[in-house]
Amino acid sequence: MTRPADLLQGTLDLLILKTLSWGPAHGYAIARWIEQLTGEVLRVGEGSLYPALHRLEERGWLASSWQLSSTKRRTKVYRLTTAGRQRLRAETGAWTQFAEAVYKVLKTEEQPA
Repeated sequence: MTRPADLLQGTLDLLILKTLSWGPAHGYAIARWIEQLTGEVLRVGEGSLYPALHRLEERGWLASSWQLSSTKRRTKVYRLTTAGRQRLRAETGAWTQFAEAVYKVLKTEEQPA
């Protein structure tokens, strides 16, 4: 059986872009939001999250800046760029189409002719 982490790897960029569509956040907050929203089904480890954040930043879909947290520690905060918002719209459409196609297959109760 496929583990949720295996499924997450292919959609992590989309999940990060969506998370940041609500506003800037640091890496830990992004991971926690995804985990909380999915009822802990999808867990994002540092080994996956930070390479993805750096990759998205290199592509121009995210920008980052160093800020002081409420605990006075320096933290890198990421925000969605205009190009990132455009990418989010495109990826959301493609993922929705893909998910609907998979759902059609899964809900079918008759063998195809």
